[in-house]
Amino acid sequence: MKLTKARRDQYRKLAKQQGYRSRAAFKLLQLNKSYKIIKNSDKVVEFGCAPGGWIQVATQLVGPSGFVLGLDLKEINPLAGASFIKGSIDDPLLTQILLQTIGPNDKFDVVLSDMSPNVSGIWEIDHERQISLTRHALLVSIRILERRGNAIYKIFQGVSTRSFVNELAEHFALVKLSKPPASRQESSELYVICLGFKG
Repeated sequence: MKLTKARRDQYRKLAKQQGYRSRAAFKLLQLNKSYKIIKNSDKVVEFGCAPGGWIQVATQLVGPSGFVLGLDLKEINPLAGASFIKGSIDDPLLTQILLQTIGPNDKFDVVLSDMSPNVSGIWEIDHERQISLTRHALLVSIRILERRGNAIYKIFQGVSTRSFVNELAEHFALVKLSKPPASRQESSELYVICLGFKG
C-alpha cells in the first residue's frame, strides 16, 4: 500500500515539475511509447479530456502541423495548440460537430477516450455506466476515424469487459489490453489499445 502511494505521489510530483495538468499525462506518454498510437501531424480527438493532461501530451506528439480537439462536459482552461468543445458524447449531432472542426472530406487519425461516469460506489453499476459511455465513444469513432486510424479507450474491469473488447476487435486489426505504470495498481481501470481501424 505504501509503495503504491509513493508511486502515485511520484507521478503527481512529476506532473507538477513538468507542467502537466494531471498525473494522467504519464499514462498516455507510456502507452504511446509502447504502441506508437499518435504520430507527428495526426488529427486527434479526446473524449473526456478535463483537466487536459492527455491533450497536452497529444499536442506535443502531433507537433505544429497536427490538430488536437478535446470534448468534455466541463469547461476547460485554454491550451495552446488545442481546441475544445463543451458537450456530451451522446449528443446526436456530435459526429457532425466534430467533423466540421477538421474540414470537408477529412477524418481523425486518432480517437482517445478517457471517460468516467460519476461514480456511485456500487461497482456493478459504475462498471456498466462506464462501458456504456465508452460504447458511445466507439459509435462516434466509427463515423469520424480515418481508415487504419488508431484509438485508446479506457474501461473499468468487470463482467462486460470481454464482450466489449470483442466488439472493438470487429472494428480494429489489433486490440490489446494495457495498464501503464502510471495507472494506480489498485484501480480497476484498463486501457484498450486499438490499432488499424478497418473502416
